[in-house]
Amino acid sequence: MKRTFLNIKTFATVILTAGLMTACNNDDDTVVISKPDTEEPDTEEPEEARWITVAGAKMGDNPGDGNGGTLIYSVTSDDAKDPSVSIAPFENGFIAPSNRTARLQSSEDGNTIFNISYAGDTGGNYTKYTVEGGQTFTPTGSEVSIAPYVGTAPRWIKLFDGDQTGAAVYVSTENEFDEDDNYTRTDATIGVVTLDLVNSSIKEFQEHSVALSAEEEANGYYISRIDMPVLNAAGDKLYIGARLSKVDPATAESDSDYEILGSKTIVLDYPSLLNPSVITSTVGHGNTNGYRSINAFLLDGSVYQANQSDPEGSHILKIGADNQYDDSYAFNLDDALGIEGAYILAWRPAANGKAVLAYRHDGSAEGVAGAQGFFALVDLNAKTAVKIDAIPYDPDFYLFQYQGFVVDGTEIYVTQAPVGQNGNIYVIDTETGEVTKGAELVNVEGSHFIGTF
Repeated sequence: MKRTFLNIKTFATVILTAGLMTACNNDDDTVVISKPDTEEPDTEEPEEARWITVAGAKMGDNPGDGNGGTLIYSVTSDDAKDPSVSIAPFENGFIAPSNRTARLQSSEDGNTIFNISYAGDTGGNYTKYTVEGGQTFTPTGSEVSIAPYVGTAPRWIKLFDGDQTGAAVYVSTENEFDEDDNYTRTDATIGVVTLDLVNSSIKEFQEHSVALSAEEEANGYYISRIDMPVLNAAGDKLYIGARLSKVDPATAESDSDYEILGSKTIVLDYPSLLNPSVITSTVGHGNTNGYRSINAFLLDGSVYQANQSDPEGSHILKIGADNQYDDSYAFNLDDALGIEGAYILAWRPAANGKAVLAYRHDGSAEGVAGAQGFFALVDLNAKTAVKIDAIPYDPDFYLFQYQGFVVDGTEIYVTQAPVGQNGNIYVIDTETGEVTKGAELVNVEGSHFIGTF
């Protein structure tokens, strides 16, 4: 389907010009000027449609692994809401440079796509593209590699500072022993680099050894993975989500059966990336690093952060303006949804404090690529969550690798398609709860959609 879009301002100018020419060419050369209306004209301009970029992860060796690369295709928001429109990125999309699934981000207005290649010869290369519609993504600016700082498979995110900065992180670990070869602790060295998204240049890089409490380290706990940096409201602290692992102190071998500690976050000064510290929640337990999608968001002066692998089900946690967890805020997804073993896979809030959240739980069916996923509408202020029943679900609807949600005012765009099957875009009005079934998503064998940007 090919459509031609005419800018409404240009269209109005053409009509006005044509009208004046007709008036001036009357037989009696009389120009007729109508009496102005007594009411004020409606000067409110209609909202302009924004680009919605759909991303699909192609199968590598196994259905749903997403290791065959990433393809993207853009349509207007009007077309994204139109169920008569078909979108087939696997057939005619733009290949986002990446050996495996690309790590994509989009500008706030949807006009720019940012990408850092993941793994392979081009791993760690940053590129950005102007969205032109369809498969046309025009390279803009210069490329820069962050591989020398954080490796060829970086975990990165765009900070919410007006599309100015990206931040990428890594962690490396090493067991330490005393002179008698007794285990003492596991050192976790983190690296953090900030990237100027406008000028394609490195802004700052720092490495730190980040310690837990002496008791925790003596028991074999250490930070094993970090991800999802987010700025605080003051713009002077960077929070980084963390996953903890553990070794048996007696043997220094990996320990998989252990007590899950309170959720932790690393805090750094910003923009210097100095003075690391660790804060701990007493409400949630488990990890805060997320996976492929942004896991923490700034809203109304606080940061709201999801946790994963919580024995009591995933929570949404709150970090206040004092850069500490607000343990008076308790929002447990198991309780809110009436399920067990809730696991937040990805989520995104709108400015009204309501969010769309992708999750699985202990009752999820096991599909071709893993546990079945669902969407819920969440109210962060009321601490409520409701499964979005208007979206169809299938055992092969796989959301573990989900990356992107588009927020446009109070509306949030998501993709729904089981692995290897067609589906649709759905648009959720977070204020009313109304769900609109949009454009068809055309799939191919073994592949799946990973969101909108």
